[in-house]
Amino acid sequence: MHLIITDAWLAKSRAVHLSGLQLVTAFLVGALIVMLLALSLYHWVFLKGAREGWPVVGTLVKLVTKDEFDQRERFLRENLDVMARRMGEMQAKLTQLESLGTRVASLAGINPAELQAQAGSGGVQIGAHALTLSEIQLTLDELEHVTHQRTDLLTIIESRLFDRKMKSLMIPTQKPVALAELGSAFGWRIDPFSGRSALHTGLDFPATVGTPILAAAGGVVVVQEFHAEYGNMTEIDHGNGLVTRYAHASKTFVKVGDLIKRGQKIAEVGTTGRSTGSHLHFEVMVNGVFQDPQKFLSGRPNPQSSQLAQTAKSASTTGANQVH
Repeated sequence: MHLIITDAWLAKSRAVHLSGLQLVTAFLVGALIVMLLALSLYHWVFLKGAREGWPVVGTLVKLVTKDEFDQRERFLRENLDVMARRMGEMQAKLTQLESLGTRVASLAGINPAELQAQAGSGGVQIGAHALTLSEIQLTLDELEHVTHQRTDLLTIIESRLFDRKMKSLMIPTQKPVALAELGSAFGWRIDPFSGRSALHTGLDFPATVGTPILAAAGGVVVVQEFHAEYGNMTEIDHGNGLVTRYAHASKTFVKVGDLIKRGQKIAEVGTTGRSTGSHLHFEVMVNGVFQDPQKFLSGRPNPQSSQLAQTAKSASTTGANQVH
């Protein structure tokens, strides 16, 4: 392709030869320049008019973008509805958890109202109307707040129940001689040595020599000695003034200061001390006052001293007429 370029007075001229490739390139460059100019014009006129609300341009923008906005709004609404339903389910489950926590707290001896666990309940009503994003955020914050309260309450309940379990392990409810039948009970009886009425301050469990003697509860060994009346004797302190005594053993396997757990073998049955035959003499004392061990072994401990236990306390210093 040949182009001849002349000036206005036709005084000079210049011939330009363009090949096919050069012609295509020139066309593309020109088209690109036109597109850039069009985009610049669109940006300056169309977008500026849309932002500033020019009457004609604003209407055109709404018409062009209406479908896009509608689709975006529909997508957002569908997602908000799904989130609202899920939050409704979470609120229902949290209400069930709150009810369960209240019942468990009552079993643990805790008043949830005192812990202000009920504070802040409520929130946005799910399902009453279509929720906005801000309402959903408010509901999420409320659920998080209540969840933290439930967690705190259940943590306290766990601690209280653990303490209760530990205390229950320190109450002598374990039978000290597993297979032995009860012999002499707690109370007044005819003393086998003196033939006179005397207070028997514990329970006797007849058994053959060597039968295991088990700790009735967990605690700490505070006495392990040979006593003229009790023979080989072991005492275990269970805390809160509660002490158990195991007498007449043939052998002992613990020493003072040992930590003992419920059911642990601490000795073997014997007939040492003031005894007419092989058996375990088992006593329970609360603050130094003899208690009927049957009340503990039967699972109904009653640490309140009776008139009989008060008599036992005063009689405990006489020794020989009180055992075994």
